[in-house]
Amino acid sequence: MNESGIGELLVRLRHARGSVTQAKIAAEFNEVEGSSASTITGKEIGRYEREVRLPSERTRGFLARVFGVDPALLDQAHAVSRRRKAEEPGKASPSAPTAAMVTAGRAAVPPSACALAADAAQSARFAQFIASTNSNETTIEQLEADVARLARHFVSRPLKELYAEIRELRDETFELLRGRQRPQQTSDLLVAASRLCGLSAHVCLDAGDYDSASSHARTAWSCAEAAGHHEMQAWVRSIESLIAFWNDNPQRAADLAQHGQRYSAAGSVGVRLASLEARALAVAGDAQGAVAALVTAEQARDAMQGPEAMPGVFSFPTAKQLTYAGTTHLAIGGPSHVQQAIDCAATAVDLYRVAAADDRSTFDVLAANLDLARGHMLAGETDAAEVLLGAVLDSGPAQLSASILNRLGALAGELGAAQYRASPRIAHLRERLMNAATPAALPAAD
Repeated sequence: MNESGIGELLVRLRHARGSVTQAKIAAEFNEVEGSSASTITGKEIGRYEREVRLPSERTRGFLARVFGVDPALLDQAHAVSRRRKAEEPGKASPSAPTAAMVTAGRAAVPPSACALAADAAQSARFAQFIASTNSNETTIEQLEADVARLARHFVSRPLKELYAEIRELRDETFELLRGRQRPQQTSDLLVAASRLCGLSAHVCLDAGDYDSASSHARTAWSCAEAAGHHEMQAWVRSIESLIAFWNDNPQRAADLAQHGQRYSAAGSVGVRLASLEARALAVAGDAQGAVAALVTAEQARDAMQGPEAMPGVFSFPTAKQLTYAGTTHLAIGGPSHVQQAIDCAATAVDLYRVAAADDRSTFDVLAANLDLARGHMLAGETDAAEVLLGAVLDSGPAQLSASILNRLGALAGELGAAQYRASPRIAHLRERLMNAATPAALPAAD
């Protein structure tokens, strides 16, 4: 390493410690230096490695302590870099003749072999800089596998089992993006960050914290947009639509779902967006638009090609589509739509019953059963409704998301209508619904 410049030496020392980022070295430097005024950053370490700046003697002393080497090693490399810079073209003393001073017709003096070698060394150092990365294909593959696992488990497992891991993996991905990687790896990391922010948004949505959910969703959108990933942009619009819907703004929910459909994407996200639009329009009072959106959802399902890019919460199975359709028909109202709601919800429950365990969304099953119960109630079939509602209430508070609690409260309000007041059984059921609608700790919006 005797003829290594300071930049090359710093790169070697950092890489010798594994996948350590420039930001990490800067943090260690600040800790060793110990001054409250110390503000060295990862970018400054990068400038030293590229030799945009040469570290001072004091800085070299602290860097030597960070890397656990003799300061003389850094001093020697610093001297090599200074000599090379002095020999670079354009670094001649002010008294050296310029091209304008060369006699007309006289050939320009060619650069020295030493100057050419120094110039080549500068290119070589830049190649080392380009090649340096804090991630590789294995890192990306493992990250994508972890995101897929969390997305699938999100559907069927208690939120408390997943929340901490989602947050930690998201923060690790942010840290990787603050380092250096190849352009395609940067794109892959941005998509992973978008998905993890999307999961974080869903966590907050399920807990009824709509402001925090919106913050995560905006970051998810920024990451997807930076990656140019249309499918993820469409999915983020769907989660934003959900947030608006459960925050009592159905028209904005419909607008966001419509906007998401502008992004051409494979998989079922188009079905999701059209279903969200249908439900929101129905609640907003646009029955005609809601029916048209249900048709669009069916057409999007028929047009699907290839497998889903991601499983679990990033997919939209037929059972979930039927659940949304049932809710839409109930919101439109009228005997015909009520019967369609009963048919859709019953089919959704049957499909979930035979689905694989990881694909059986507890929260979507509850939503379908609530719609089925409400449909039977509106059809005058109170006995069937009472059985279904009893099953939902017996599922326990840990299974009830903010959206399920919202539905329970709304149904309790409906059961206070005059036609039900003469029934002690309905009054008791209403009391149970009202008690259950008081939130505890919450898990998955549907």
